[in-house]
Amino acid sequence: MDNLNHLIDGFAHVVTPMNLLLALIGVTIGTAVGVLPGIGPAMTVALLLPVTYGMEPTQAFIMFAGIFYGGMYGGSTTSILLNTPGESSSVVTAIEGNKMAKAGRAAQALATAAIGSFVAGTIGTLLLVFVAPIVVDFAVGLGAPDYFAIMLLSFISVTAVLGSSRIRGFASLLVGLVIGIVGIDSVSGQQRLTFGVPQLADGIDVVVVAVGIFAVGEALWVAAHLRRKPAGVLPVGVPWMGREDWKRSWKPWLRGAAFGFPFGAMPAGGAEIPTFLSYVTEKKLTKYPEQFGKGAIEGVAGPEAANNASAAGTLVPMLAIGLPTNATAAVMLAAFQSYGIQPGPLLFERESGLVWALIASLFIGNLLLLLLNLPLAPAWAKLLRIPRPYLYAGIVFFASMGAYAVNAQPLDLFLLLTLGLLGFGMRRFGLPVLPLIVGVILGPLAELQGRRSLQLSGGELSGLLGGPVSYVIYTVIVLVLVWPLVPRFVVRPLVEQRARKGRS
Repeated sequence: MDNLNHLIDGFAHVVTPMNLLLALIGVTIGTAVGVLPGIGPAMTVALLLPVTYGMEPTQAFIMFAGIFYGGMYGGSTTSILLNTPGESSSVVTAIEGNKMAKAGRAAQALATAAIGSFVAGTIGTLLLVFVAPIVVDFAVGLGAPDYFAIMLLSFISVTAVLGSSRIRGFASLLVGLVIGIVGIDSVSGQQRLTFGVPQLADGIDVVVVAVGIFAVGEALWVAAHLRRKPAGVLPVGVPWMGREDWKRSWKPWLRGAAFGFPFGAMPAGGAEIPTFLSYVTEKKLTKYPEQFGKGAIEGVAGPEAANNASAAGTLVPMLAIGLPTNATAAVMLAAFQSYGIQPGPLLFERESGLVWALIASLFIGNLLLLLLNLPLAPAWAKLLRIPRPYLYAGIVFFASMGAYAVNAQPLDLFLLLTLGLLGFGMRRFGLPVLPLIVGVILGPLAELQGRRSLQLSGGELSGLLGGPVSYVIYTVIVLVLVWPLVPRFVVRPLVEQRARKGRS
């Protein structure tokens, strides 16, 4: 009941004319930018971070919640109409969604994506209300060694599990850790990697890093592969579904939400696995298997619901422990830090009003998005006709304005361009971006917790081993690192040995 009382108080903060207007502006901007091809939710949030500067924290995060959910909604429009997923979690939606659009059912595909996102987002946010405080109660009892182990698990998860190459993942993480230690050492007071530049003494702002890597890096990458004519967009009617479409969609919405939320809350769980599992599940359970691969509405409803439920799931570890589980959550964590607020167990105690207003605004934003996406889908589709040169020139312009607004220092513009070139190089050589962002954000925190652990033990490495939690986490880390080696060094030799015996 306490959670519901806090949530009601949060609604009391949100339901004012100004805050509702900010929520509406957030979802509108988030959807508009999220619709544009190649941008995706993480880049949307990074690009629009500076929009919230100068506001009160509560108002800023009400608007930010709208931007976050709006960016998630917008990706489905691009996937369905252009067959161009804004991020990897939208790939499965594009499989059936674009087929439906080509068959003249773009309106139905957009409708089931929008309504499914609303249903799954509402369920996920409700689960957030009840699950996050439980995680907080668990996290309050953790010590410095336990937190250090959790952060190591986050590092290992985003590098060893995600992406096609562990080496590239660890290389990206290393770059992020190096960027994260720039500035003055909080213990010794010595400057690290500042190269005598006074402006770097406070470190490189996380917002500048996020905007440079995501926005400028993506703009440079697209410019290098630019097509002069805008992509062809399929026509869109008024999105709505008939009775049969509703009948075939409501169960996939619920199943997708059940898949998405727990995976979103896990380190490196992300939305890719639950969207794929949802698609496979709907393909097995459908009464119309012949339509899969040709435009089955279940193949849009389930994965899109899983995608948005996972977005709500990412907020559980981010708010309760301060751990981002995907790129979008990492950028949101940067937004908290820009206001001097550190997510974690004490957040619900120190900033209770802010947290519950943020959660309440997720419900409001989710409803506003449904009301916006259904009638305005044809208008969002027209945004896709913007020529790429104008689109990405605008992105670079707004990214530069936002980076300069952080500290009003010309040096930040130079850093933005340098980080943009780094982001371009990472895309060129296939290095994942998420490990870098996680390294920048969690690197200094992991260093702080590791030092505390060693100080408490007098410098003994045994101080990094805390209670049962850290033992379990280190065991998981070892399994994550060793498991992929089992097929190569255990299974393959056994198979070869049996094959030699068979031949003999």
